Amino acid sequence: MAFNLKGRSLLTLKDYSPEEITLLLELSHQVKREHRAGNLNQRFVGKTLALLFEKRSTRTRCAFETAFGEEGGHPVFLSSADIQLGAKESIEDTARVLGRMFDAIQFRGFKQEMVESLAEYSGVPVYNGLTDLYHPTQILADLMTVQEVFGTLKGIKLAFLGDGRNNVARSLLIGCSKMGTDYTVVAPDGLQPDSQTLELCREYAQRSGSKIEVTGDAKQGVKDADVLYTDVWVSMGEEEKSRERLETLRPYQVDEKMMAATGKSETIFMHCLPAVKGNEVTFEVIESAASRVWDEAENRKHTIKAVMLATI
Repeated sequence: MAFNLKGRSLLTLKDYSPEEITLLLELSHQVKREHRAGNLNQRFVGKTLALLFEKRSTRTRCAFETAFGEEGGHPVFLSSADIQLGAKESIEDTARVLGRMFDAIQFRGFKQEMVESLAEYSGVPVYNGLTDLYHPTQILADLMTVQEVFGTLKGIKLAFLGDGRNNVARSLLIGCSKMGTDYTVVAPDGLQPDSQTLELCREYAQRSGSKIEVTGDAKQGVKDADVLYTDVWVSMGEEEKSRERLETLRPYQVDEKMMAATGKSETIFMHCLPAVKGNEVTFEVIESAASRVWDEAENRKHTIKAVMLATI
């Protein structure tokens, strides 16, 4: 079955069907093969991309700029210090202006409402490069990485350890439940997913056949996991909670004992990066043969290119 995604925005994976996500992943593998083979395409010649950043970025910015530039397009980086992003000019007015000048817009910042307004008023595809609620391009790269290692998403168990409320944990919950991947959130009380997202994703899971679990018991939660995934314990904007968060999450650190607790020698480790080695993951694990974080980081580029090719 063919799907036409032209003109679509990517604000959250809630808006995409499992079949559409599968299409994006297939295209991601294709563009990665092209890149590895040294095939140069110029599918974005004459196209322009606005990159709006309220938050700092390494992988997201580099992935969008290189993916678009390699295809002959012209990306333009705009920080909140460069333009009137909701300051002297409303976000709606900024969106309408950018939509007249650019073929697509990427936004990385704080409020989900901001990226949704850009999509509503610009008239061009808008991509969520990260908000406080969602990080959909990261999850596409994660799913692609799991496919590369295990050849499938169905029946694979991914356990997320740490702050189960953050944007990556929430977006993994959506992506895994839609794609038939078993997903366990291993987090203490107070840092577990919100009930609304959990309820929605349990509905997705019923259709896809995945199992969704939430537990505070780390050893029980990681049992039989094919993937252990973690993220920084203190998200951007929550720095004042550092000491409290480190104490609360110390039992959920991914170390060699936690990897062994899965009971599977082939379990891999994943992290969206940047990582604070010694906090959420030990140096030994992230630098081990089980670590797939560098493949995962590279795949940000290929999945982002695939999204832009499909929608522009």
